[in-house]
Amino acid sequence: MTDDTTDPRHAHREEGFPAQHQDQPGLTEQTRPEPDHGERTYVGHGRLEGRRALITGGDSGIGRAVAIAFAREGADVAIAHMPEEQDDAEDTLALVRETGRAGVGFAGDLRDETFATDIVTRTRRELGGLDVLVLNAGYQHDIDDFETLETERMRRVFDTNLAGMLFSARAAYPDLPPGATIIVTASVQAYNPSPGLIDYAMTKAAQVAFVKALAEEAGPRGIRVNAVAPGPIWTPLIPATGWDAERLATFGADTPLGRAGQPAELAGTYVYLASAESSYTSGSVIAVTGGKSL
Repeated sequence: MTDDTTDPRHAHREEGFPAQHQDQPGLTEQTRPEPDHGERTYVGHGRLEGRRALITGGDSGIGRAVAIAFAREGADVAIAHMPEEQDDAEDTLALVRETGRAGVGFAGDLRDETFATDIVTRTRRELGGLDVLVLNAGYQHDIDDFETLETERMRRVFDTNLAGMLFSARAAYPDLPPGATIIVTASVQAYNPSPGLIDYAMTKAAQVAFVKALAEEAGPRGIRVNAVAPGPIWTPLIPATGWDAERLATFGADTPLGRAGQPAELAGTYVYLASAESSYTSGSVIAVTGGKSL
């Protein structure tokens, strides 16, 4: 992505982001500027040859960056996405297929137990197996203060980030082979929760507990379970969170590196956790936060 001498403070966009708003789920073409997913920069080295991966929320943002990296490392890739994100999904799958790897997409809502379960079966049928499960899909919204937390939106946060994740993990787990990996997209919010994201932060803390507990059970089967904890990363989710112009203009400025991250800056962490290079890593949460401490 960048050479070893690049100052990380200046490796990507340093200024804030312009005022903008989207409805959930956010779309890449409406996100200004468009996030960097590594389309032009990620170079694979065959570290995931023969792997078959399912990535929830794989159409845009972090999920797209992971799909690109996995394919360029030699993996076949399936992605799950909301129906409204079909255009983003097609763009991601085109990038996957350009590498010569298989790319398939499933449109639906992970809050639907049937859909969240069936994508596992469909991945195994389409790709011939499943040995890397990336539980990345998520939903967040901003609130002014706790008393304004709406029940319907709170339930959407819990059902997307927790129930949907559990449905897919539970469906995949019994038939995962030794050497398989599960990777969860957690968040710095699990450790440093913001009041305006209280329900989201609660789900991210629960995801960390899930990773640690399942790693204990899965280890004796030769299955590793880990998480990545992103900090402020510029994805379509951010304009759809409901933040005002001031919040977007300063997004990421409070990190030690002084800027927001780009999805491309997380891809290598997911590749590491999916590859044999991390064969002794399980039950861990890796921070990609611009220097923010967990």
